[in-house]
Formats: sequence, structure tokens, C-alpha cells
Amino acid sequence: MLALRLARGGRPLVQLRRLLLAGASAGTGFLLLCALGWAMGHPEAPGESALRLLWCLVPLAATVQFALAVGRTDPGVRPRSALSAAGLGPSGLALLAALSAGAACALGSAAALLAFLLLRGDLGRLPGAGTASGLLAQGQPLPLAGVVTLLLVVPGAVAGACRLALRPRPRPGRDEEEPAEAPAPRPAPAGLPWGIALLAAGLAVEGYARRSEDASALLPGTLAGSPAGVLAGWLVTAVGLALAGPGLTYQCGRVLQALRPGAMRLLAGRVLQQEAARLGRPLGVLCAVASAAFAAAALYAGREPRLGPLGTIGALLVTGCAVATLLTAVAEARQERARSRESLLGLGAAPALLRGAVALRAGVLLAVFGPLTWLVAELAALPLT
Repeated sequence: MLALRLARGGRPLVQLRRLLLAGASAGTGFLLLCALGWAMGHPEAPGESALRLLWCLVPLAATVQFALAVGRTDPGVRPRSALSAAGLGPSGLALLAALSAGAACALGSAAALLAFLLLRGDLGRLPGAGTASGLLAQGQPLPLAGVVTLLLVVPGAVAGACRLALRPRPRPGRDEEEPAEAPAPRPAPAGLPWGIALLAAGLAVEGYARRSEDASALLPGTLAGSPAGVLAGWLVTAVGLALAGPGLTYQCGRVLQALRPGAMRLLAGRVLQQEAARLGRPLGVLCAVASAAFAAAALYAGREPRLGPLGTIGALLVTGCAVATLLTAVAEARQERARSRESLLGLGAAPALLRGAVALRAGVLLAVFGPLTWLVAELAALPLT
């Protein structure tokens, strides 16, 4: 009840994030239910049914990542004296954040169920009823246990991930750093070598799969006729980009501070190093999504893509979650730097200096991740063209 009261009292921008999270949950839940409906209508193809259900893990992972970003920026679960007096310390606030995110996803799952029943034709003569009855096994009774289980997957995964990721962690030396004017930059993230290794491995798998005679498509309804190993290589490449993103962002900050930097370069590079873990992973995921889109565009150049309605929903869902996660992470970083920005302005720093540092950071990240996205897209599409 307390989580619902705190969620209801949020600002419009906070409510918009929760609404977007509910929409992402609705899309993922709808894809899960559609996989169940397709399996009921095609009992002779259990392998493809399992494959459709397996591919729902991609939008599920995108939804969970977006939910974590929303939970970290939720002002309703920040430390407050009143909540601390009521016995809600950091662990209790993390639990409130998990319950708030889970409640938003549960609302989305309910909307997914209504849309699924409507398209099956189970809600009478409402507008749009029975539109996709041929794909969703109309007339067959739905297994209640299966439907409930699939609808609980997204809220349960989101609540569990938020509870684990937002739990309080001891930070030695924090009290000594908070009066400091210029704390030392955080150490470089350790995932860059692993990310590069996975990126190279994924591209190698794609190139090797090109020689394979296996023409089965791993993704139903799209990229038909491509070897399954190529698409599996795409997934490994995406994981590699996500792991390498924080390290690349940190190195961008180090490059900005090289060779006797001025105030603007020093400020921009230090912020990139401080925010590498927060911004790098969403940047890497967005880079992976964009490279997949560019590769698909190069593959289908001059041809009509065979992307079904469910594939379109999944692609839009993953892309939307990637963009929303990055924007939410940027907003979180801006909130964290509000006190430092006010201190710099109080010390006489020109507002143009701060705006220039922001533009410099964005330009450097675009200059690094833009060509990287294009290169990965070209290498990913090469085995299929």
C-alpha cells in the first residue's frame, strides 16, 4: 500500500516513465501469450513453439533493463527522514522500488491479457475482436496455469531484478569523499576485455555459420533462410557490446583529459569517467540494437522484409526500451550531478562552460559509438549478403 501511495504522488515525468514501463511489460506479456497461442494451434511443431518462446527472452531482457533504470531514478523511494523514522532504511527503500516496478509491470500484464483475449475473439463483439483468431487458437480453451505463469514472468523478473540491483552496498570512504571538491575518478570498468572478446567471438561465429548448410532460421517470421549460427552470433555480439560499453565510455573520458586539457575538456572527461558504468551499458545495448537494424536494412536492400506482426512488435519493443533506458540513465546522471553543477556555478563557472562540456561529451560518445555501430552492422550483414 505504501508503494502505491508513493507511486501515485510522483511528478508527471516520473509517472510517464512508469507508464512506459507498463507499456513495455504489456508488449512482452503479449508476445509470451502469443507464443502460447501459436503452440496451442500447432501441436505438431513443438520445436518451433519452444523457439518462439525462447525469443521472448530478448524483449524480456530489454524490459528488465528499462525497469532497473526507472527504479534507480524513482524519487519516491529516495531516503527521507520520515521513512527512516518509520523503519524504512536502504533495504526497505529497495524493496519499495521493486514493488513499485512490479506493480507497473503487473498493470501491463493485465493489459496484455485483455489485448490477447480481444484478438482471440473471447470478449464478445467489441471492436477488433477476433482479428488474429487464426494465429491465437480461437475456440480452444486456454490453460489457466500457463496463462497465469506467463503473465507473472515479467512482473516477477522485474521485481526480483530491482530488488537485487538496488539493494544497499557498502561504499568505503564515501563520507570522506562527500566534502571533497574534486573526488578521484572511479577505476576503469573491468568488462572491456570480455566485451571485446565476445564481440570478436560473435562475429567469428557469424562468419563460420555462413559456410554451414543449415538454412533453418532461428528467429521465426524474419530473416528466413539464414543460418541459425548467424543469428546466434548476433546475440553474442550484442552481449559483447553491452559489456564493452562502460569501458569504452571510460576510455573516452581518459582521452578527453590527455595532452594538457583545459577546463572544459577536464570537466567533460572526468564526468565521463564518473558516469561510465551508468551510461556505458545502455550505450552498448543501443549500439547493438542499432547495428542489428542497420544489418537488417542492408540485408533487405531492394527487397520487402518478411517481418511478421509479432516480429515488428518485438523489434519496436526492444528498440524503444533501449532508447528509453539510455534517456533515463542520462536523467539519472543529471540528477546526481545537480549539486556539483550548483557548486561550480557558485564558484563563478560560466554556464557556457557547463553547456560546452555537455556538448563535448555527447560529441565524443557519438564519434566513438557511431562508427562502431556501423562497423559491427557491416560485419554482421556480410555473411548474409
